[in-house]
Amino acid sequence: MMRHSIADTVAALRASLPEGVGLVAVSKFHPAEAIEEAYSAGQRIFGESRVQELVAKADALPADIQWHMIGHLQTNKVKPLIGRVALIESVDSERLLELIDRLSDEHGVVTRVLMQVHVAAEETKFGFTPDELIDYFARRAYRNLRATHICGVMGMATNTDDMTRVRADFEAIAGLRRRIAAMCDDLCGFDTVSMGMSDDYLTAIECGSTLVRIGSAIFGERI
Repeated sequence: MMRHSIADTVAALRASLPEGVGLVAVSKFHPAEAIEEAYSAGQRIFGESRVQELVAKADALPADIQWHMIGHLQTNKVKPLIGRVALIESVDSERLLELIDRLSDEHGVVTRVLMQVHVAAEETKFGFTPDELIDYFARRAYRNLRATHICGVMGMATNTDDMTRVRADFEAIAGLRRRIAAMCDDLCGFDTVSMGMSDDYLTAIECGSTLVRIGSAIFGERI
């Protein structure tokens, strides 16, 4: 069976997504040539999980690409991203958020971020617990930010074939965003829910995802 080209796959995927749902093409571990092929089909948002790889690709590829940092971000790796990324999706601690804010302020830029929430069963996943996230917003701690815009939440479902559990995880993530938005009426532009990957993005969209992160369905299995 002939494998569809990356460009064909991207075009079909983009056409199939409901209005209001964006596509992050997860290009981590894939070469610049593969990204260029997706770019030729109109894709402009690409997700990387390693700072060094993101920066190298940003230097080599078209300037209008919007890079999203989607992997766990260590505090000692933040600086190269400031002014380079359209969105840091993986803010998983107040300490990290405060550092992003301070560095963004020093560089005279506003950095857009998502708060990563942990609802999955696996210990290995990062993020705020739902209670920690609610507490952060209940304290109105976001009002101290000078150069960071919190655009919403990001999360992952449990890695399981049990779609009942997957759906429950997605509903919990989307529900948290709604609860926070209702609680904090001064939050502007807090409307992004990034959840859903190649195997489960259709369920994520049904549960309220506005941004899906798709890698293997576009680029094939990573090398």
